[in-house]
Amino acid sequence: MMEEKVFKDPVHKYVYVQDETIWHLINTKEFQRLRRIRQLGTSYVTFHGAEHSRFSHSLGVYEITRKIISLFERNHYPDWPREERLLCLCAALLHDLGHGPFSHSIEKTFKTNHEDWTCRMILGDTEVNEVLRRIDPSFPEQVAAVIAKSYPKEIVVSLVSSQLDADRMDYLLRDAYYTGVNYGTFDMERILRMMRPYKGHVVVKDSGMHAVEDYLMSRYQMHWQVYFHPVTRSAEILLDKIFMRAKALYEDRYPFRFMVKPIQALFDQKLSVNDYFYLDEALMQTVFMYWMEEEDGVLADLCARFIHRRLFKHVPIEKEDEALAEELKLWMNRRGWKSEYYVEIDFPLDLPYDVYRPGELDEKLPILLLDERKQLNEISTRSEIVRSISGIRRGQNQLYYPAEIVALDDMPETLRRLLDADR
Repeated sequence: MMEEKVFKDPVHKYVYVQDETIWHLINTKEFQRLRRIRQLGTSYVTFHGAEHSRFSHSLGVYEITRKIISLFERNHYPDWPREERLLCLCAALLHDLGHGPFSHSIEKTFKTNHEDWTCRMILGDTEVNEVLRRIDPSFPEQVAAVIAKSYPKEIVVSLVSSQLDADRMDYLLRDAYYTGVNYGTFDMERILRMMRPYKGHVVVKDSGMHAVEDYLMSRYQMHWQVYFHPVTRSAEILLDKIFMRAKALYEDRYPFRFMVKPIQALFDQKLSVNDYFYLDEALMQTVFMYWMEEEDGVLADLCARFIHRRLFKHVPIEKEDEALAEELKLWMNRRGWKSEYYVEIDFPLDLPYDVYRPGELDEKLPILLLDERKQLNEISTRSEIVRSISGIRRGQNQLYYPAEIVALDDMPETLRRLLDADR
């Protein structure tokens, strides 16, 4: 570009745009749509500052990738393929292009995948595709391949999608900033200075191990303190139940008072790229507002609970109490509640770091340390901290239910004790 463009950013201070292609991509309607998709889904009901968008996160991922590549090029590292620079930057910027409203909630019910939709929007009849084709007719396919983790050069994929990538580094710092917590902070600049391209991999100098440990611990803490917060999970469960109920009604040919074409196409599993473009959180919240007036009492009630933040209550539940939870469902059904929409046991899972085994998926690419003898060591072989958090970590399982049922006089005492959060 004749003159670089600059975005002010609360996390990175500035985001620098130096390529016309990047600037034109940012100004496409598909990328601008990400302003209407929250980065943290329903976390805003728990942390009122968590209103930041996929748009700002995507700019942040681009900026971290730009910094890494700039460092590689300034230091003239021979193992960095300089011709891949623009491809990496475009993939970093567009990696979340296909995210639907409320993060992953809609994906679960309708069996959609945001990475698949990202690729469809890159490859389809879109403004993004038109911008990418100006580079080369095959350039959209290359960008989509990086996002789908099928691009043949690991070093390119790993900058955008790995266990130490620009995506994770940005969302940890950005989510910590907007939720007002300190758990997600780590020394990103130290990690970037220690990163090297080496024999087709992105590696970290041995002396940067402690900074990477700090990053992995930040990710561990953010999952249990923010991403899996039980209030946030309650809102996500409500969303799941709304989509479940609406889908069941649609399949039973229920006459909705209010319906819009993108939602109907979603139910019919005939969603086009153009329909998907209109699926944002503003549309979904409008739909929920109207569905509060539907004749179906369950759908109307669930939508009202979500819109007015009357979330399900939650209590910790142990494995031995799960039989009682089934009794709770039966009792609620007898009292006229449809328990499949009003009771849920949540089992949160996370892998802060997954020890890599050959032949596994690309997103499990290991974090490799480069020692003074130019030998590569997978980080868990060197770090007790990483070993301690590797593998599945499960938080406290929670039982979710409507708070008002506890006040019903005929609730069996065994169930009342189950729902007593202070027991």
